[in-house]
Amino acid sequence: MKTNQTFTVIFFTRKSRSVANLLSIYVRITILGKRAEISLKRNIDAGQWDCIKGRGKGRSEEIRNLNAYLDQVQAKLLQCHGQLVQEDRIVSSNAIKMRFLGEDKVSRTLMDLIEYHNGNMVHVLKPGTMKNYYTTEKYLKRFLKSKYKQEDIHLKQLNYRFILDLEHYLRRCTDKKKQLCLNNNGVMKHLERFKKMVNLAVKLEWVNKNPFDRFQLKFNKFDRVFLTQRELRLIEETEFKQDRLQHVKDCFVFSCYTGLSYVDVKELTRDKITKGIDDRNWIYTKREKTDELVKIPILPQAWDILEKYRDYPTHNGLLPICSNQKVNTYLKEIAGACGVHKNITFHVARHTFATTVMLSNGVPIETVSKLLGHTKLSTTQIYARVVESKISEDIGNLLMRFKERESQSA
Repeated sequence: MKTNQTFTVIFFTRKSRSVANLLSIYVRITILGKRAEISLKRNIDAGQWDCIKGRGKGRSEEIRNLNAYLDQVQAKLLQCHGQLVQEDRIVSSNAIKMRFLGEDKVSRTLMDLIEYHNGNMVHVLKPGTMKNYYTTEKYLKRFLKSKYKQEDIHLKQLNYRFILDLEHYLRRCTDKKKQLCLNNNGVMKHLERFKKMVNLAVKLEWVNKNPFDRFQLKFNKFDRVFLTQRELRLIEETEFKQDRLQHVKDCFVFSCYTGLSYVDVKELTRDKITKGIDDRNWIYTKREKTDELVKIPILPQAWDILEKYRDYPTHNGLLPICSNQKVNTYLKEIAGACGVHKNITFHVARHTFATTVMLSNGVPIETVSKLLGHTKLSTTQIYARVVESKISEDIGNLLMRFKERESQSA
C-alpha cells in the first residue's frame, strides 16, 4: 500500500496524580490528524524534561538511558508503520499502536493457538485424543513459567531454539517422587502434538516460519507385548474365586479372541451381535477411536464368555468390566497368579489377537487389518508381528515343497 499520509511521533508528559513535580512520559502517534497515545511507564522530574526536544535534559546515566529508550521506541514505531505499509494493511495511528503493543491480529500468542486448536478439534477428535492434547497444553504452560517466567509467548517468538529447549525440559520433568515423568517416546508424542498445532498456525498464516522445519521427531521402536499360545492358555484355564479378578480375566480373554479395545468391549451391547453371511454370530460395531466399522466373527472362546454373562446384571454393556485403571491393575495380579512374567495391560489382548490368534494361525494380514478396524495396512504391521513359530512352520513347508520338487524331477 503506497501512502503519503502525514505520520508523526512525539513524546510528551503529564503530571503525576500522586507525586508532585513528577511527570509521566507518553508517546503520541498522529496520522491525518488522528491520534493514538501510549503510556511508556516511565517517569521523570519536571525540571529534567525538555518539552521542545521531547527528551530528558542533562548528562546523567539515568537521563542517557531514558533518552536511549525513547529513541528505541521511536525507531520501533517507524518500523511498525513500515510493516503495515509493506503488508498492504490499513495504516492508522491505532493500527500502529496495536502493532507496537503486540495486540494486533498478526501478533497471535501460543495460548491463542492452543485455544483455537482445542476449541475446534474437540468436535473432531475423540475424547481420549483430546485428553492427550490437554496434557500437552499443561506441559507447555509449565515450560513457559519455568523458562520464560511468563504465562504466554507470541507465536513470532517461536523458533528452533524454543523447540530444543522444550524437548530438554520434557526430558527432565520429574514427578513428586523425583522420577522422570516421560520416556523418549512420551516426549516425542508431546512434540508431535505441538507440531500439529504449529502446522495449523502456519496454515492460518499466524506465523511465517515453521520452527519444526529442521526438527526431526525420533521415536524408539519397541516390540509390542503379546501373549504366546502357552501364556494365553494359562490365563484361560485359571479360575479365580474373587469376582473382580474373574470378571477382568474373562473380559481380557474375550478381547484376545475378538481384538476389541477396552472401550469397545465396555460399550458392546446386544444390538451389535448379529448373524453374518455364514449364519454365524458376528459383532458389527464402530471403533470408538476411529469411527471405523468393524465386522468380527465371534470365535467359540469369545461366544462362551458372552453366554456365561448372558443373564448377569451389568450397567449397560454385555460384560462386567470396571474402569480401565482398575482393569490394568487387576491384570498385573492375574498375570502373577498365572505365572505370566510380562507387563500385561488390556491393550495386550488386542496385540495377542492380531499375533497369536490370527497371524500365527495363517490368517492373512489383510484380513487381520479389517478385523482390527485399521484404515492402513502399515498400522497392522506395527501391531501384529509374525512370531518365530510361524516363521519356522512356513520355512518347514517351503523345505517340504523343495523336497517334493526334487523327488518329482528324479
